[in-house]
Amino acid sequence: MADPAPTPLSRIVRRLLLWFYQTRGWKAVGMPPSDRRCVIVAAPHTSNWDFINFLGLTNALGIGAHFMGKASLFRWPMGRFMRDMGGVAIDRSKSRNYVEATIAEFARRGEFMLVIAAEGTRGAVTQWRTGFYHIAMGAGVPLVLGYVDYARKIGGLGPVFMPSGDYEADMARIVDFYSDKVARHPERTAHDLSTIIGTNRK
Repeated sequence: MADPAPTPLSRIVRRLLLWFYQTRGWKAVGMPPSDRRCVIVAAPHTSNWDFINFLGLTNALGIGAHFMGKASLFRWPMGRFMRDMGGVAIDRSKSRNYVEATIAEFARRGEFMLVIAAEGTRGAVTQWRTGFYHIAMGAGVPLVLGYVDYARKIGGLGPVFMPSGDYEADMARIVDFYSDKVARHPERTAHDLSTIIGTNRK
């Protein structure tokens, strides 16, 4: 299912955001995944700057990434702009929960590269929202470990792997990858595996 062409206003805003990203001296590293259906984990996430940096990094790597948002964000007057920026509305008023609805969206699309912030919020966290893992498992798509590192001003894409179903082993691998990545606000991040995975097991 092809996405509609963005409006002139959306193109202008996107160009301004990309220009601003380019003035900040960041470097994109990694390669686009060969599978165009995947879940891209975005971490660490502690600042609004992360959105601009992820937008610039994915653009530099030639990735047309999407993100999910609650349906109320896609109403007039912002609905078209949100979609032009890669947003996909999720209606959680129906019987399906967020994970099930997102898996269904993967089933509808031949190409879908979905970015999900593992920490779920810009505020301080101890436990990750690991819906990204269960979405990848349910949709049968690989996880791509995307990141920003403010200490080195680099970011992009790291390892790609299929979740094995061994939740704790896979999460240990993921947390280890992010352990040396520095957030804009390091004090808001969590790196201890036992607290990160918390009760999110299935």
